[in-house]
Amino acid sequence: MESRAITITSRKNNKMSIQVIPGHFATNHSHINYFIDMTAMKHQHKMASDAARELASYYANNTPVDTIVCMDGTEVIAANLAYDLTKSGVQSINEGASINIVTPEFNNNGQMIFRDNIQKMLWNKHVLLLMASVTTGKTINRSLECIKYYGGIMSGICAIFSAIDSMDSIDINYLFSPEDVPGYHSYAFKDCPECAAHKKIDAIVNSYGYSKI
Repeated sequence: MESRAITITSRKNNKMSIQVIPGHFATNHSHINYFIDMTAMKHQHKMASDAARELASYYANNTPVDTIVCMDGTEVIAANLAYDLTKSGVQSINEGASINIVTPEFNNNGQMIFRDNIQKMLWNKHVLLLMASVTTGKTINRSLECIKYYGGIMSGICAIFSAIDSMDSIDINYLFSPEDVPGYHSYAFKDCPECAAHKKIDAIVNSYGYSKI
């Protein structure tokens, strides 16, 4: 499967890239025809720093951010993003502030939760939600419900890759989109043409990676 990987370089910054693998993949919410591999961007500090700098440009001037909620293993990017939003010498509303970086847990029922010691970092705080990959928006919707439950005030949503432009009237700022992956499609399970053609699934995937079948 890895031999089919194609490297896609960002049109905004040629130091940033993702790999895409064509095939038949199943996520929790849909079937997709490309696996978007963001491993390097999430775990290599130089590329994570470049990604954070690009994302910070959307929020630096006039968006207050007290807390970044990290999904899908984006903590390295979040740390760099917090640095870029608060560093001195830039015209940023968050200059000199200290931004919290938190990640939700999931209980036995699959519900997102924050422990008591973390909840104060959400209550009445301006929250930026950071995703790795957005396909249907269902995970974002769950995340927004959780953040609002704990009293967070949404400042924005950003992602490495997103197939949608907004959720709950909040724009999603992203680094890559389906325009960067020609032919990218996401289907409901019942509408998947690969399944209709009886083609086997190559792997079960999520924003952390994939498991071959």
